[in-house]
Amino acid sequence: MSERSAGPARLLPWTSPNGNPCYLVGDGTGFVSRLADDVESVQLGMADDILDYAENMLADRTTSTQEVRFLARGLADALRAVRRIADSREERPAAD
Repeated sequence: MSERSAGPARLLPWTSPNGNPCYLVGDGTGFVSRLADDVESVQLGMADDILDYAENMLADRTTSTQEVRFLARGLADALRAVRRIADSREERPAAD
């Protein structure tokens, strides 16, 4: 039986049902690693989309307070996801 190099634990872009961080130990080539890469890509795309939406909404003087609060919630969620991705990537060794 061969041993695979595990490498450092990777912070995944999702949490457990009770909000705790999830980590993956592996060489970065498995199914869960690829799934995490895909989720990160979607999260970054969504952050771009909501940023574009925010710029348009804030330029519109008829935007209501309720709409701005909803926008702020979306921006906070997107920022949390992007920060989690940045933390995860900071902890991973640089790819050669």
